[in-house]
Amino acid sequence: MSRLTARDFKNARHRRRGLDRGRGFGSGLAIGLVLALGAFVVGERSGERTANHVPVRPEPRRSPADRTGPETAETGEGRARQYDFYEMLPQFEVVVPEKERDVERLPAAKIERPGVYVLQAGSYRQMADADRVRAQLARQGITAIVQRVAVDADVWHRVRIGPVNDLAELNRLRAQLQAADLDALVIRVGE
Repeated sequence: MSRLTARDFKNARHRRRGLDRGRGFGSGLAIGLVLALGAFVVGERSGERTANHVPVRPEPRRSPADRTGPETAETGEGRARQYDFYEMLPQFEVVVPEKERDVERLPAAKIERPGVYVLQAGSYRQMADADRVRAQLARQGITAIVQRVAVDADVWHRVRIGPVNDLAELNRLRAQLQAADLDALVIRVGE
């Protein structure tokens, strides 16, 4: 019997795997080209010609005076029917008012149910947008925080004010936000 010995592979030659893959790709491409060429030759020899292979003779050009057909009988109406989008286009025109209508905002209904509330001034995908709203609130003297929340695969940044225990303070904050043109969502905490 032969004796098993440890073999040193440090100096062994490595096979080039990239070259093997290249050979496989090249041989597959060559086989595919040969098959495609064979199918083309068989199709040409079969003698079956479709309507696409029939040569088309061009119509001799006639002068406008020689034409007698439906187009001249209708005095160009055939062309007008072919391109009727010029007549249809004004029907689809949308008139945009120059100035937006001012919508009257009703004052927010006062909350009378006691409890702990949080006001959400907005929810934004970008942190920069949420931070901008938080800074706008800070200029008005309102302390807000930005809360990062993951909903499904999306990340949202919520601008929140509170918690507020006092109903008078809550209604004052809502009125101040409405005056600043910010709609706030009122969330009751701990129901």
